Amino acid sequence: MAVRTYLQAISDGLREEMRSDERVFVMGEDVGAFGGAFKVTDGLLEEFGAARVRDTPIAEAGIVGTAVGAALAGLRPVCEMQFGDFVACGFDQLVNVAGKMHYRLGLAVPLTVRLPVGGGFSGGPFHSQNPEAWFMHAPGLKVVAPSTPADAKGLLAAAIRDPNPVIFLEHKHLYRRVKGEVPEAALPTPMTARIARPGEDLSVFAYGAMVHTALEAVSELEADVEVVDLRSLVPLDEEAILASVRKTSKALVLDEANATCAAGAQVAALIADRAFEDLDGPVRRLATPDVPIPFSPPLEQAVLPGTTRVKEAIRELLDY
Repeated sequence: MAVRTYLQAISDGLREEMRSDERVFVMGEDVGAFGGAFKVTDGLLEEFGAARVRDTPIAEAGIVGTAVGAALAGLRPVCEMQFGDFVACGFDQLVNVAGKMHYRLGLAVPLTVRLPVGGGFSGGPFHSQNPEAWFMHAPGLKVVAPSTPADAKGLLAAAIRDPNPVIFLEHKHLYRRVKGEVPEAALPTPMTARIARPGEDLSVFAYGAMVHTALEAVSELEADVEVVDLRSLVPLDEEAILASVRKTSKALVLDEANATCAAGAQVAALIADRAFEDLDGPVRRLATPDVPIPFSPPLEQAVLPGTTRVKEAIRELLDY
């Protein structure tokens, strides 16, 4: 075990997969000589060379389309979108080509798309989005969102080795703020939920940076609250979600994404559909309002779910 930041864990995971499998290569804007916009790919060019660390034009559709072709040819490309928001330019290649290739032709597309997502750093409306729900709605794509350094490394290994296209959501706010013990060996993390904090009174469901928000909020309460880190959004670990709700009988679902049709809506629908008789209160959701993320730091903090709002929501549901 070694203590690593979230960013270092992702970088280590990339390096180890590239060392162990010559089919793995990295491509994206400034991933080579510059080392990536956030320095995740720093040092890879020197170790693996320009054939496996490819700087691309500013053309996300071209990046994803080229990667799909490479995956079909037997390689395992890892694409980096400089900011997750920019993936919209490659949406057609991801949703209509990569996601449907197996259904149409029975072909594997072992493609990983790394998306630096989320707010909290005053990046404004074009650099702070959480686009996971777009891809949850598209058949054929897997979507994962690690919250810890260990899971970031493990889920990246799982994504790269998967025969399906995987959207890998890495939260920018966690890059250098979160540290933890990470296994030296590249051990794939299963695409299942984990219990981040066990409890009996209420279940909070979250993923990515919201897991840490939930844990901070719960630590300031006297209630015995369970925090479930979803880790994977597609596939969604339905049994783990239902087991937690059936134990606590109350559920709060957190999203940093805009509320309408967010990942949490799917979790809430699942609970209402299959655990209704186990509930002692309504399924509550807490998410960002349906507005672009403001550039102004005070306005950004006003719209993003923070610990104060999470504590208020938990107290209200506990008192129901």
